[in-house]
Amino acid sequence: MLLNLSLFLLFLTASNITVQAIGVNWGTTSSHPLPPDKVVELLKSNKITKVKLFDADPLVLQALSGSNIGVTVGIPNSMLKSLNSSKKVAESWVHDNVTRYVSSGSSGVRIEYVAVGDEPFQQSYGEQYHPFVIGAAMNIQIALARVSLANQVKVVVPCSYDTFQSESSLPSKGHFRPDLNKTMTELLTFLTKHHSPFFATISPFIIPHRNKNISLDFSLFKETKHSRNDGHRTYKNSFDLGYDTLVTALSTAGFPEMDVVVAKIGWPTDGAANATPSAAETFMKGLMNHLHSKSGTPLRPRNPPIETYIFSLLDEDQRSVVNGNFERHWGVFTFDGQAKYNVDLGQGSKNLVNAQYVEYLSSKWCVVNNNKDLSNATASALDACSTADCTALSPGGSCFNISWPANISYAFNNYYQLHDQRADSCDFGGLGLITTVDPSVGNCRFPVELRTSHSESLYGVCLLQWMILVTINTILHDFL
Repeated sequence: MLLNLSLFLLFLTASNITVQAIGVNWGTTSSHPLPPDKVVELLKSNKITKVKLFDADPLVLQALSGSNIGVTVGIPNSMLKSLNSSKKVAESWVHDNVTRYVSSGSSGVRIEYVAVGDEPFQQSYGEQYHPFVIGAAMNIQIALARVSLANQVKVVVPCSYDTFQSESSLPSKGHFRPDLNKTMTELLTFLTKHHSPFFATISPFIIPHRNKNISLDFSLFKETKHSRNDGHRTYKNSFDLGYDTLVTALSTAGFPEMDVVVAKIGWPTDGAANATPSAAETFMKGLMNHLHSKSGTPLRPRNPPIETYIFSLLDEDQRSVVNGNFERHWGVFTFDGQAKYNVDLGQGSKNLVNAQYVEYLSSKWCVVNNNKDLSNATASALDACSTADCTALSPGGSCFNISWPANISYAFNNYYQLHDQRADSCDFGGLGLITTVDPSVGNCRFPVELRTSHSESLYGVCLLQWMILVTINTILHDFL
């Protein structure tokens, strides 16, 4: 009887090791971010137990203190060169962004990973970060070891979906980009030595967006006749295809047993064709069902990724749109924490809980004054969109089909909201008009911004102070 009980407990322990967690990416590239305490409430309300950050904003980390949410703190690419050049800089970063939060015990932050760089190998960056990534990771690892946190906090490097590829689109031909071969071998050796997983982005949305030969249904986990055969293996969705392409790349590089964390995966809801709440809901439900089935993939059956982080928690109106206007619309929630659709993130509830007691600016909008000569209105709108977020006006976007001059009003209003509803930001040479009547049309929402501003964040001040410290340390390092 005791033997059976021991075996049962051993089985439970082994099972817990393989149970994979679902987390979210929390980005803060917003003109008016939802206050961190509201975001942490949102995470708790939806029973989200893991979150991946792209930096180490002190306000965000303070809000996460005592929450028992597992946290990945990020190091921006702009810091890699300094961290690579000096162990002192790495020690300062670890002290300021890890040690001080972890050392508070149960009232501190449960930091699990330090992500070195934000997809620094992304092809659009060229090779500008390649020389610094491994050195920066090593120095952070050494700094963590010096404060006895190396076993508790793992060092990882998030890799973009274009880090690995297959010319035939078949997983069996998967490999890392040739320009990354040497660096990737160094990274995988480092990760293996320190028992850290491989963080990778899987992007099923990008596949049909860029390859018209791939069925949309294939990416959305829909039952389809367009499955793809790779030898004796059959692929029924883009996730398995992308994941196994990475698995083959890892095997080809000599690391077939490497654990994988899907660091970013999601579906945008605006800014492009097929980027809709309906498609996103279909994708997310299909992904959740697939992950929770624990069926794994053809190359790794019954062995799904050890963790998966949904991209993203909230929309971000200041994200770069180099890869497409959809980049600002990955959120499961809108910028103000309201669910775009319903999905069970694995906590047993099909309905997401919205952010509560959100504070907005006044119910005022800026629209075009139809009583004025509008011959130059388009030029004014284009000027407004150079700083404001007008991505919903993109082909396929939620505001693409609103007629002129309503689209001009949309641009005017976003500029007005960006500038905290200042009266002079609705001037546009006399073409603007402030109204208290909501001009939203159908699915095209004219937003009212939050009563918060990124410029008010302590992060900007702390980042400046940290960069000054980095510069001083680097100068001293070079001098000595």
